[in-house]
Amino acid sequence: MRVQGAAILIACALLWPAPAQDKVNAGAAVLQDFNHRVAEYIKLRKTIKPESHPLKPTASPEKITHHEHQLAQRIREARSGDAQGDIFTPEITAEFRRLIGITMQGPEAERIRASLKRAEPVHLKALSVNHSYPRSVPLQSTPPSLLLNLPQLPPELDFRVVGRALVLRDTGADLIVDYIPNAIS
Repeated sequence: MRVQGAAILIACALLWPAPAQDKVNAGAAVLQDFNHRVAEYIKLRKTIKPESHPLKPTASPEKITHHEHQLAQRIREARSGDAQGDIFTPEITAEFRRLIGITMQGPEAERIRASLKRAEPVHLKALSVNHSYPRSVPLQSTPPSLLLNLPQLPPELDFRVVGRALVLRDTGADLIVDYIPNAIS
C-alpha cells in the first residue's frame, strides 16, 4: 500500500505545474504574441514597399529623404487606425517592463544607467504612433546589455530610448510604430 501511495504522490507532483514554470510559459507566450505582431507589421510593410519604387544607390540626401517620406506616408495610410498599444498590448508592455526591470536591477544596471546618462538624452513632448521620429532629435542608441533581455527584431525595426519610453521604430521609414511609456526606471 505504501508503494501505491508514493506512486500517486509522485504522479501528482509531476502533473502539478510549478508556479515558476507557469510564469516562464506565460512570459514566453506573451513574447510569442509580440513576435507575431511584429511579423504582421513586417508583412504589411512588405506589401506596401513594392508600390513605392525601390531606391537605387545614391549619395543624394534629398532622394533618400523623399523615398523615406514616401514609404512612411504609405505605411501611415495602411495603419491609419492604429494607436499606441496595438503592438505593445498591456500584456506585452507588462512583460517588457518586467524584463527591463530585471536588467535594471542586475549587475549591468549601473553601466546601463551611466550609458543612458552619457548619451544625449532624448525627450519628446509627445510620442505618437505613425509619426516620424523627429529629425532634430538624435537617435539615442539602446544599451546592448538592455537589448539582451528583449526579443530580437528584424532589420526593418529597432528599439530606441526616448526619455523613459521604449520606442519601436521603423528604420527605413523613420516612423514610430509603437512605444511603451515609462519603460525605463
